[in-house]
Amino acid sequence: MTSTILSLNAGSSSLKFALHGVGAEGALDTIASGMIEGIGRAPHLVVHGPDGETICERRWEAGEKLSHEALLDSLLEWIEGHAGADTLIGIGHRVVHGGTEFAAPVLITDAVLGQLDRLCPLAPLHQPHNLAAIRAAIGMRPRLPHIACFDTAFHSTLPAVATRFALPRALEREGVRRYGFHGLSYDYVSRRLAQIDPELANGRVIAAHLGNGASLCALVKGRSVDTTMGFTALDGLMMGTRCGAIDPGVLLYLEQEKGLSPDEVQHLLYEESGLLGVSGSSGDMRDLLGREDVGAGEAVELFVYRIGREAGALASVMGGLDGLVFTAGIGENAPEIRARVCRRLTWLGIALDERANEDGAAIISTADSRVRVRVIPTDEERMIALHARALIGDSKGKPHDADR
Repeated sequence: MTSTILSLNAGSSSLKFALHGVGAEGALDTIASGMIEGIGRAPHLVVHGPDGETICERRWEAGEKLSHEALLDSLLEWIEGHAGADTLIGIGHRVVHGGTEFAAPVLITDAVLGQLDRLCPLAPLHQPHNLAAIRAAIGMRPRLPHIACFDTAFHSTLPAVATRFALPRALEREGVRRYGFHGLSYDYVSRRLAQIDPELANGRVIAAHLGNGASLCALVKGRSVDTTMGFTALDGLMMGTRCGAIDPGVLLYLEQEKGLSPDEVQHLLYEESGLLGVSGSSGDMRDLLGREDVGAGEAVELFVYRIGREAGALASVMGGLDGLVFTAGIGENAPEIRARVCRRLTWLGIALDERANEDGAAIISTADSRVRVRVIPTDEERMIALHARALIGDSKGKPHDADR
């Protein structure tokens, strides 16, 4: 019977998951994947098989007060019924913030959970939900190894100068520094690029994780040397509902002159800004691209402008650019955004193949483009499973490097 590893990615209103079978030599095969969305409103479970077909769907009535824990219990029961109750050998969990303490995945203990609790103020919209799901899963399956996989860990290779703020050093010693996020996505994309285009992977590449959350990462020989997110996942690019980089004087103004409380400022910056704030109507790029009103157009324009500006900065950090990789929801599925970003970066040597871009090809730059532009679908759940497998080994207890 095939051993399996479960990846869990818990958000405020959703729970993403993937179940992977551990094959010969530790290779991973996707058995099922999906998500529970609408938690707190009307939960909806959809599970897809390895070929993308829907193999399970369930809805709960609106108003049913089902917690993450109750829904996770239902999910675990379905998974064990589908794959076999004795096949699961470990669960990998996405954790947004690992601080300076965690530069690699770790086996979760009470001590580890205590350290991660202290990082909640640095990722207030993500970390508490990550940790609640971990505690629930441990309570339901205490005999299994549970592994924490961090979005910040991939950026542990940043040079010191790229981590510093121009603040008193005492604050830096307390952890006020740049960390970077979306690391599981960048880790996967970097490894995938090394498989399909090793020459480019050995050069200078900007990876663009563009989704509801958005950031850029400068990769030199596959290692992160700079990134647009910093102390929190609020920094950098404009996002669906997050503002991205902002003059700190604006925050002082909001509190001192407008009378907003810290909680109100937090809500404004995380939930009411970004594409939603500028458009005045939606934080979903799919909605905005289909509309012709001024607000929608200005929101999309600013989104692209900020990407172009930050990409130029990262290219300067690396001393040039050999490749650009688009990934995540917008990066993988919005050819108009890819085209507009590439046109802004023609000065770096990008020549876009318009037809290839519209057709969703893997390479969307022309043959004579000095910078190769690729689209690589990300898979954070698979990256979690790879890290988990490396720590717990296969069903025979053999450890593996997380490189497959």
